[in-house]
Formats: sequence, structure tokens, C-alpha cells
Amino acid sequence: MTAPAVPGAVFGTIGALAAFPLRLAAREVERQHGQLRRGVTRRTTHVVFGRALLVKAGLTKAGLTKNSDSEIERRVGAERAAGRILMSENGFLRLLGLMKAPEASSLSRQSLIDQSRLSGADLDRLSLFDAFEHDGEPYSFRDLILARKYAGLIAGGATWGAIARSVHRSGPVASLTAKSLNVGSRHGRPDAIYLEGGQSELDGQLLFDLGAAAEGDDTLEDLFAEAEAAEEGGDHDGAAALYQRCLAIDPTDAIAAFNRANCLRGSGRVAEAAHDYARAIKLDPAFVEAWFNLAGLMSEQGRDASARRHLQKAIALDKTYADPVFNLARLEFDAGNLLEARRLWMRYLELDAVSEWAGVAARGVQFVDMQLAKSAG
Repeated sequence: MTAPAVPGAVFGTIGALAAFPLRLAAREVERQHGQLRRGVTRRTTHVVFGRALLVKAGLTKAGLTKNSDSEIERRVGAERAAGRILMSENGFLRLLGLMKAPEASSLSRQSLIDQSRLSGADLDRLSLFDAFEHDGEPYSFRDLILARKYAGLIAGGATWGAIARSVHRSGPVASLTAKSLNVGSRHGRPDAIYLEGGQSELDGQLLFDLGAAAEGDDTLEDLFAEAEAAEEGGDHDGAAALYQRCLAIDPTDAIAAFNRANCLRGSGRVAEAAHDYARAIKLDPAFVEAWFNLAGLMSEQGRDASARRHLQKAIALDKTYADPVFNLARLEFDAGNLLEARRLWMRYLELDAVSEWAGVAARGVQFVDMQLAKSAG
């Protein structure tokens, strides 16, 4: 899929950029009338997968697994299913004009698959992490040579992740076309890709020098990833503390404020959660998920008028967001506003006709119709 021009686009990042500072990329995106945010929200149109995700799978400081091939595949699949445009780091920088595009090419994705016998899934994953000269079709003849080499490595037992973690250690990816690659390692590590002739070993474990930084030298991206992993693992207090460190470094990060609010809410720290939802909204007034979650918090506290206002704002910001429509319908129903509840449930069914909640909405409509019929009789 060809990415549209930058104006109006909302870029989200998963993983840190390995070759360019995120703050400079954000400045350039803003200059070109787009937005760049860490993480992904409903408004995100493009998702950039930074090569820092290729850090060898292991345990975070919280003891949680991160960045395994399967976890990366899950995140890629989820963003693709959501209809967002997926971009490699190099593809993103080329779109911004911050990186020179490679020479013209003519091979289609299917042609590359047919001629190399590399699977489509592996081709897409390796392209997403810039293991080819081009980040997407049309591909070049050098890309075909690389695809054949990668197919051979995979046939020999390598994974796409091991290849992606290894290739960038050799200099420009295109330079690998003149080298013979084998699976295995002089040091007995099967996750290494070895250059024939004893010249060097492209070990995925060495793609980033994980031991070089001191404990307190974590980058913002490292902290954010650590916080996400802690949040996903259910460590709400630990994640909230990590997101707070992110906000101390970058007080303008609306997503970090929103995520921290979710963690605080999960820990039962309601007042703090409300404060951080409001903070996220102040930083990004169009942050529809923050409006929605704050409404939920207000509803839980019995503050229905406030919840109603926040839900109405979420609906106004994103007319295709079904969840606030459903919640507002339920709020109106509980308040005895049956006609308004019916209208909102009908709207919800236009947005979602198949889920469990759609069944609840349909029964709500039926109930209101029965009540109205009784009143008319």
C-alpha cells in the first residue's frame, strides 16, 4: 500500500527508532502538518515499527518477556487488522525526506516471492524491519538476491527474527548481496547469521549493545516499552511509576499520561487516574479514548452528568467509535430517557451489529418499544 502525503497523517511508533532521534522526526512531521506520537491510538493512521524492537527477546526489569518474534508478529497483525498503514523505519524517514530513496526498481511483491521462494509473511516482516534495500514494492534485483539468501537461511533453520536482528550489523543491507550467509555461530548460538570465510559474525544479540548503558541511562523509548510491558503483565503500580518517569522526561506526552491513568485506575487510585485522564485531554484535546475512559471513571463514581458530557464529547470527536454510544445509551436508559436511549442503541447497531453488545443493544430497543406500546395502549 502506498502511503499518502504527510499532511493530516497521524503517525504512531512501536519501538524506538534506531537511526534517527524521535524528537527530530516529530519536529519534521509537525513541519509537514502531520502528527507523531509514541504508541498507537484510534486516530493513528500510520504505524512505524522502529528497529529497536529487534533487541533480542528477553526479560524486562519487571521480569516480563519482551520483543519475542511472536510478540512482534502479534502487534504487526493487530495493527494491520485495524487498517493502519504499516511502515518500516527507513520507509518513514524516506516519506519525510530525511533519507534518500534507493534507486528505481521494478519487481512486484509477488514476483519476489515467486522467484525467491521466500514466504509472503517472512518477506513482509523482513521488509518492515528494513532487511531489504527497499521497504516495499517495487523491489530491486538486489532485494531478490537478498530474498533468496534469506529463504535459504530459513530453510536451514533460521527465523525471520534472527535474520532481522543480524543483518544491520554488517553495514548497508545491500552489501550482503555479495556475501555468503550461513545459519550458526562459531560460539554455538543458533540465532546468529554467519558470514562465510570467517570475516565476521552477524549476531542478533549484538545488534544493540544492551549492556553498554548504565541502569539510569534508559532512553525515553526504553522506559515507555518497559512501562507497556509492566502494564500488559498486570503490574499497574510499577507501570504507573514508569509512565511517571516518562512524563518527567517529556511532560507533553499525552499517551504516557493516558496509559498512566489506566494503570492508576487499575490500582484503585481513582483521584490520581482522573487527574491524568484530564492531563492527557489537556495535552491532546482530540484524544477520544481519554474522554471515553474519563467518562467511565465518572460513571463509576456516580457522577452521571459529568460522564454524559464526556461521552458526548467522545462521540463528537469520533462518530465511528461505538463504545461511547453504547455507554451513553445505557446512561440515558438508567435516567429514564427511553427515547434517547433507543436512538443511541439504534446508532450503536449501525456501528456494530454482530458483537455480544449488539445483542444487548437490540434487546434494549425491543424493551423500549414494548414500554412505548404499553403506554400507547
